[in-house]
Amino acid sequence: MKTIWHNALFYTMQTEGQTIEALLTENGKITAIGSYDELEDQAEKSVDLQGAVVYPGFIDNHMHIIGQGEKLLRLDLSRADSSDEMMDMLLRAYPDLPEDEWFIGEGWNENNFPDKKIFTRYELDHVTNSPMLLKRTCWHAAVVNTKALELAGITKDTPDPVDGVIVRDDNGEPTGLLKEGAMQYVLQLLPEPSETYVTKALQTSVDHLFSVGLTGVVTDDLGYYGDYKTPLNAFKNVLGEERKFRTYLLRHFSVFPQMMDNQATYKEPWVEPGEMKFFIDGAFGGSTALLSTPYTDEPDNVGTAVLTDEELEERVKLARKYDEAVAIHMIGDLAVEKALDVIEKYPAPIEKRDRFIHVLMLREDLVERMAKLPIVLDIQPAFVPSDFPWVLNRLGPNRLDWSYAWKRLLDKGFICGGGSDAPIEDPNPLLGIHAAVARRQPFEQHEGYLPNQKLSCYEAVQLFTSGAAATIGKANSRGLLAVGFDADFTILEEDIFSVETDHIPEISVRMTVVAGEVMYKNKKSKP
Repeated sequence: MKTIWHNALFYTMQTEGQTIEALLTENGKITAIGSYDELEDQAEKSVDLQGAVVYPGFIDNHMHIIGQGEKLLRLDLSRADSSDEMMDMLLRAYPDLPEDEWFIGEGWNENNFPDKKIFTRYELDHVTNSPMLLKRTCWHAAVVNTKALELAGITKDTPDPVDGVIVRDDNGEPTGLLKEGAMQYVLQLLPEPSETYVTKALQTSVDHLFSVGLTGVVTDDLGYYGDYKTPLNAFKNVLGEERKFRTYLLRHFSVFPQMMDNQATYKEPWVEPGEMKFFIDGAFGGSTALLSTPYTDEPDNVGTAVLTDEELEERVKLARKYDEAVAIHMIGDLAVEKALDVIEKYPAPIEKRDRFIHVLMLREDLVERMAKLPIVLDIQPAFVPSDFPWVLNRLGPNRLDWSYAWKRLLDKGFICGGGSDAPIEDPNPLLGIHAAVARRQPFEQHEGYLPNQKLSCYEAVQLFTSGAAATIGKANSRGLLAVGFDADFTILEEDIFSVETDHIPEISVRMTVVAGEVMYKNKKSKP
């Protein structure tokens, strides 16, 4: 059915400030743009948007969509502003939990606490007799209680794994804090999630993402929930006519060859396969991002390589064997350097691009090498207000020129897409847009962290529209309001480009439209 959408301010995002009066959609595509008078006679249905503001559908360029659903279903510790508040949340969480069930929480961040406290296993032992696992916000560290350590067989005599750290006290006893690969000793004990559970988490997540204006995501979920068929079937169960939502699935290296050899199928166009995903290093929060020189606040630590150089080369060769690109988590400059060494040796297949995820700390020489390669960048603007000011002490002033350098990367011509890394950060794209523009939390009274890297509102919105679309090879079909493009719209109550910067996160979503159909409508909005 030919539908005209009108009585709104439509930003095409084709050029800065370009707007149209109306557009026509049919069979999930935009078929015409122009004035209401020009298009009215062609339409069989009319949608009066009553003064709303329309943008191309927002896309989150990097998240863990099932993990975000789990966060919504589990104890969310990310809102704790002090160690006392976190402990209070723990004590109130699961009062009647059976001793054979796991107590799981998500998202704690000691950098949000005045005392910077990280709980020990002994303190957690007072909360529950059940085994406890509390994931740090970065997912690169976790704290567990004594019961969990016992089940995992972790004692004073247990050596650190080659890809992680068992943090110990002055007597050599494990404190309960596990970093990187050391977490696997505990994670492998968790019951394998059922398809029903994963489906519920995914459905919960998608419904929430609609409410914040997202029409699609690039997501990393395959390889974390047992057999790859479990999450893949969940995507097939949830997405379709009832929930039209576009997902581009990165394929974890641990399941990638099985998926390729078994010719895994996808529920296109809602579910599409992406690059082979793996990690090189950790995160700044746990001091596990891999640096070429030691951390300023930890002179004996350069971070953690979760792969040997030989393993890294084998991962890239595995992807190339199947004529596929790679998607690599890299935060520290040495991680980027190691990735470049191998990718230059084994280039991406013709017409494909490798995906560099996060790239929080670079160097001039690395950027020059990156510019010669077919790559796209997944950047997370919301990391700036989350990581600063504490990351300044961790990195020191001499490494900041190419740290969190979104503006410089865009000016160099890199294809960049904006994401949240949810559940690490809140997936609301308006928070990401604000962070890219202000580089601080809303209403903080300063000019922002590394203010020379601020983006314009237009550049920030591009990260979540045309930029994100370009990273998945959809530059000619998604991310703009243009004829022939997908009819995906994020419809807001107010204009991002005209409100005060700090008001951007407070703008309400009126509707989320995918393939020309309303997937979400705010009940508080105009009829």
